[in-house]
Amino acid sequence: MKETNDSDNIVKITVNGHTFTAVLYDNDTAKAFKAMLPMTITMNELNRNEKYYYFDSSFPTDSTRPGTMKEGDLMLYGSSCLVLFYETFQSSYNYTKIGYIDDTAGLKNALGSGNVTVTYE
Repeated sequence: MKETNDSDNIVKITVNGHTFTAVLYDNDTAKAFKAMLPMTITMNELNRNEKYYYFDSSFPTDSTRPGTMKEGDLMLYGSSCLVLFYETFQSSYNYTKIGYIDDTAGLKNALGSGNVTVTYE
């Protein structure tokens, strides 16, 4: 999957006063996500390893089975569920890659153990 490091593919993610930088992949899903920014959403907790949010509309998809979900991965489950992973683990589910947080130090603590408000810009 192609990625670029120019400013057009950088997203700032803020949660509980902590800011992280995500690099978006060069694909239609990431472009559609970026076009919706800025946004502030409440992401729900799931399985003590991810936060998720269902959009009202669908995104373009090109799902694959990554096998290993990495802390900081930002992905789309199905066609409308944004997922931010804060643990690294094995998974048999299919996702479309959106991007990844390049420095995940403090991410798990910032996201906490329950539902959380996250700003993407």
